[in-house]
Amino acid sequence: MVRSARILVVDDEPNTLTTLRRALELEGYLVATAGTVREAKERLRDGAELCLLDVRLPDGDGLDLLSSLAQGGLPMPVVMMSGHATIDDAVRATQLGARDFLEKPISQDRLLLTIGNVLELRRLEQENERLREEARVAGDDEMLGRSTVMQALMAQAERVAASEGRVLVTGENGTGKELLARAIHRSSMRKDRPFVSLNCAAVPGELIESELFGHEKGAFTGAIKQKVGKFERAHRGTLFLDEVGDMPPAMQAKLLRVLQTGELERVGGNETIRVDARVLSATNKDLRAEIAAGRFREDLYYRLNVVELHLPPLRERRSDIPLLVERFLGEAAHRNRLRAPRLSDHAMALLSGYDYPGNVRELRNLVERIVILAAPGEEVLDEREVGKLLPIGRKSEPSPAYEHGRKLSELVDEAERAIVVAALEAHGGVVAEAARSLGVERSNFHKKLKALGIRA
Repeated sequence: MVRSARILVVDDEPNTLTTLRRALELEGYLVATAGTVREAKERLRDGAELCLLDVRLPDGDGLDLLSSLAQGGLPMPVVMMSGHATIDDAVRATQLGARDFLEKPISQDRLLLTIGNVLELRRLEQENERLREEARVAGDDEMLGRSTVMQALMAQAERVAASEGRVLVTGENGTGKELLARAIHRSSMRKDRPFVSLNCAAVPGELIESELFGHEKGAFTGAIKQKVGKFERAHRGTLFLDEVGDMPPAMQAKLLRVLQTGELERVGGNETIRVDARVLSATNKDLRAEIAAGRFREDLYYRLNVVELHLPPLRERRSDIPLLVERFLGEAAHRNRLRAPRLSDHAMALLSGYDYPGNVRELRNLVERIVILAAPGEEVLDEREVGKLLPIGRKSEPSPAYEHGRKLSELVDEAERAIVVAALEAHGGVVAEAARSLGVERSNFHKKLKALGIRA
């Protein structure tokens, strides 16, 4: 069972603290107590999801403490309580952000009803905020692609999303592996629950266990308060492990155990915590080769890889480049408060001919560079202007090299064929548009296709 909400009760009467603590703990809440403003400030550093706060305290006023918390944006909901409060106190507490005001003596039924309602409202607020953020992310970072390979991939991802199976997403850097994982989550039965991600390559090996499983206060140097790990945060939702191939071997064994049992312990803790998180993972490595080299556990590989989805590099789906360019032009213009230029057909064909070793991520950055550095007032950019902004020395498609024994006519035909294929892909296979982009009459273009052995 996942731990219940942590509640801090602040009151200077020992009997009241004992009574409230017992009532809340019987309901499964984790309760900390404080008898003064000073103690309350110390306990708040440990984290709490709700605070029950008395108005009158020996070393200060609970309303002043509430005011101090409100200045920082109330990290948790606060319920005030008092046996000697006035209407002015209640009004001031409400103005400062208190969720409710309880008069002492507090009946157990009223206490539990108030706590339950406040926590549920807090959960709904956080859920709404998360959904708004996911809607924004989905709009900005939607998976785009009309190519045959991408349509097939998204159809497969849609089927996988409806299941509870674990998914391993493979592909080169920059192909959009996390975007695909988010798309699976948004189409799954867990879509209304959290999507939590961890880049295994970006976290030092000695800290990754704490990131995944959390830790207790004092578990190690620097652990000044309790921390909930990624697994707990993803409870009933989705946990995305990016670059899982870079996870240290010792951590692989611990992850395998959690996947097998659905249970974990925080670092420095001894309580078993049940977690229910669907795990999606991604890697740019060949995990079978890593297994053969002894760097990745074979049993963990089979636990993670119930279904494998492979994201192709951008050079293998060039027909998607114009669609991506148009989306990125609008995003970059909005982000930089500039007007988005249009690209000529020749300029678009030039962009579609590049290999993009950095894949979609590189294309996005290139388009933003075009938007920022385009001449002011220039509404349409041609291939010469765009070409100036392309990375120097980058291999383009086509780029036939001299080979000993091959005739010039063979190399020219090869280059010409690659250019024609790139133009067709850039225009979705529409011959008329591809011919127009290359400045060739359609009838002549058809002859060229036949001579080169290209079917369109």
